[in-house]
Amino acid sequence: MFLVDTPNWRKMRSHYSLIVAAYVLVLNSGKSSWVRGDVHYYNFVLKEIEVTKLCQNKSILTVNGLFPGPEIRVHKGDTAYVDVINQGNYGVTIHWHGVKQPRNSWSDGPAFITQCPIQPGSNFTYEVIFSDEEGTVWWHAHSDWTRETVHGAIIILPKQGTTYPFPKPNADKVIVLGSWYTGDLNMEVEMALATGHSIPRSSGYLINGELGDFANCSNETTHRWQVDYGKTYLLRIVNAVVDDELFFAIGGHNLTIIGVDAAYVKPFTASYILISPGQTMDVLITTDRPLGHYYMASRQYKSGNNAPDLNIGSAIIEYAGEYNFSQSPVFPNSLPDNADSVAAINSASLIRSLGSEDYPVDVPRDVNTRMFIVVSMGELCTNRTNCNVTAANKRAASMNNISWTNPTVDILKAYYRNLSGYYTADFPEWPPIMYNFTANLNDPNVYITDQGTKVKVLEYNESVEVVFQGSSIKDGSGVHPMHMHGYSFHVVGMGYGIFNNETDPLTYNLVDPPKVNTFIVPKDGWLAIRFTASNPGVWIWHCHLDGHFSRGMATVFIVKNGDTKETSLRPPPSNMPRCTGLSNMHIRNWNSTIRADANEQYF
Repeated sequence: MFLVDTPNWRKMRSHYSLIVAAYVLVLNSGKSSWVRGDVHYYNFVLKEIEVTKLCQNKSILTVNGLFPGPEIRVHKGDTAYVDVINQGNYGVTIHWHGVKQPRNSWSDGPAFITQCPIQPGSNFTYEVIFSDEEGTVWWHAHSDWTRETVHGAIIILPKQGTTYPFPKPNADKVIVLGSWYTGDLNMEVEMALATGHSIPRSSGYLINGELGDFANCSNETTHRWQVDYGKTYLLRIVNAVVDDELFFAIGGHNLTIIGVDAAYVKPFTASYILISPGQTMDVLITTDRPLGHYYMASRQYKSGNNAPDLNIGSAIIEYAGEYNFSQSPVFPNSLPDNADSVAAINSASLIRSLGSEDYPVDVPRDVNTRMFIVVSMGELCTNRTNCNVTAANKRAASMNNISWTNPTVDILKAYYRNLSGYYTADFPEWPPIMYNFTANLNDPNVYITDQGTKVKVLEYNESVEVVFQGSSIKDGSGVHPMHMHGYSFHVVGMGYGIFNNETDPLTYNLVDPPKVNTFIVPKDGWLAIRFTASNPGVWIWHCHLDGHFSRGMATVFIVKNGDTKETSLRPPPSNMPRCTGLSNMHIRNWNSTIRADANEQYF
């Protein structure tokens, strides 16, 4: 029995599932245990619909005709099977962002990393295994820039029979922050990458699919949410924006942050939050203000050197009751300005893991492998030693001067089947040259970037520390929200300037560092993270600003199997999508070559 796309389904908006009792194998820190969970079944039908925004009609790709897409609601330890049926016009994959998928890279979703796209007219069923996540994560397309409109929230409730580590709220509310583009985004990005021009900028910011009162032709469709006085609500906030960090605030109300990336944190109260693309936050608000209506508002945090985006996304909270609606909603005067980097870093620095008996901190203390990765902008050349620096080289983003390029057969298949020629295991642990990373240098020795499919291989249970160093070369400084698939990692340190490997580790937080799957490398600064490689498989690391990801700011970690079946990558499902050649955009190689076996059956 599966969900079907019906008017009643649209009305319900979120989820209906067949639930059966099952035992789900969950890995926790490399040890296996059987926990009782439920199994949920969903149908996701990809199809185009017509919408009108900013006074213009546009066709967008959606799931089940919904924008944002349907919510998935499960309990901790459950499993969901999601059958994705592609009735769209091009290949698509779905990623379950923040879901660790123990031993199950096959259903992680990034195109040409763990699978090939689901082609029009075909389908693929994902097995989404929830393990230790609790709170809010999300799902989104992970092929080209399709996630602009193909995304939705995942709500992971406490395991049945347990409750929250804070007083239970009266209700919860999903808030999806998005971005709107008036043109055909995939086509415009493909042209920009081919010509070296700038990536298109959004035309406005969305809250639950609507632009709000501050955008043209939009105030009649502004999202409105009615609340009761004196209640506590849990806001589940998802940043689905494709290329910007956002400040978010609510007029007249404080926010109490209690969770980030499906992990509880020590509660703290703030008048605003900074939330990066890919991040999710669980926030409590108490509706104890005078009866009236209040704006929820989002504004871009401009960390780069481009002109600020002055668009404001808005929605309205309406108190139930009798009062004067003629007055304008209260706007949040605490919403920081676009370029307020102090507000941005202050917001990020307040996050600390809960660290209770039920939610312990397991940060690695003894590190086996240390990596220093410089994230930077530059220019692309196929051969650094013979590069013509006077030529019009393509713009690129990189990690340690390697700009990621996708193969024609996904990395997971090549690794599992021991196929050669699709990647090399030589991603550099250090940059090729040391320099003044925070200086605006225009030296080709530091800005020329090689394109390659280079991965880092880790032993099972290896403890790893990665320091990401921001760079200002080619006037390209900015914030980079780094996202790791298959894992949550501990943020043990963060700072401005160039990382000092003698003094900065002395400031590390090894007591209650935040445990997240996405976190910012500060503008002209550094971020230190630790994790234990206890989830075997193929997992991509990338900047969640799609403009940087598309230009190559990514790499792949391959985590080898342990000594037992329970610590090894599961065998593949029988119906993986076929590799049918070039994708719409991501697979593009510098020399546009296509390997002969790109059209082969997957298995």
